[in-house]
Amino acid sequence: MSRKVKYTVEQKIQACIEYLSGSKSSDQIAKELNMPKCGGRTVRTWINMYRVNGEAAFIRHLKNRKYTKEFKEIVAREKINGASDRDVAAKHNISRSLVQSWTNMYNSNIELKDYDPHPEVYMAIRKSTTKEEKIEIVNYCLEHNKDYKSTALKFECSYMQVYDWVKKYLIKGAEGLTDTRGHRKEEKDLSELEKAQRRIAKLEHEKQELIREYTLLKKVEELERMWSTDFLNQK
Repeated sequence: MSRKVKYTVEQKIQACIEYLSGSKSSDQIAKELNMPKCGGRTVRTWINMYRVNGEAAFIRHLKNRKYTKEFKEIVAREKINGASDRDVAAKHNISRSLVQSWTNMYNSNIELKDYDPHPEVYMAIRKSTTKEEKIEIVNYCLEHNKDYKSTALKFECSYMQVYDWVKKYLIKGAEGLTDTRGHRKEEKDLSELEKAQRRIAKLEHEKQELIREYTLLKKVEELERMWSTDFLNQK
């Protein structure tokens, strides 16, 4: 499978200037950039974005943008009222995939929610808490529709901690949040087999924690790519 070619900001801006000045057609520009057969369409997409947002249309944001519920609804309504995906995306400097996704959700009566990315919560330092604090955190999370991310941000702990506490609470209730780490046999009272089993269990637990955190980070990276890909590679 061939990989998409990435074009620089300078190439995109120059393409727009040449087209708008009338010196070259979109197909000529695409040919000079060695674009595939549909390259002219990509160039015209750049031009639509440039007309609305100027050079800023091609400057990648260093951080994920925040999208409010109201903003998503405005985008969806513009599309529903007859504007094309391309024009709406260019006007608001977002990807066409976002326009389509939000419009589909709006038409299906699926609630559009605020999007405020905070990937740092997935790598937050695990916070030491008492049982009472865990109960407070779990109650807050449950009262807010299991919004693990906002709960982690509010109480300054990690996403995985909140997730684990809620899971234990739903299975065992408040007792599931009791810290039993200080109620085991002392190391000197263990047999060699028990010591080995304890070490293995600890390593297995650490491995599973790393796997879960890695999986979450990959999901965050996928979201970041989804929001920014169309700024670099427009079809």
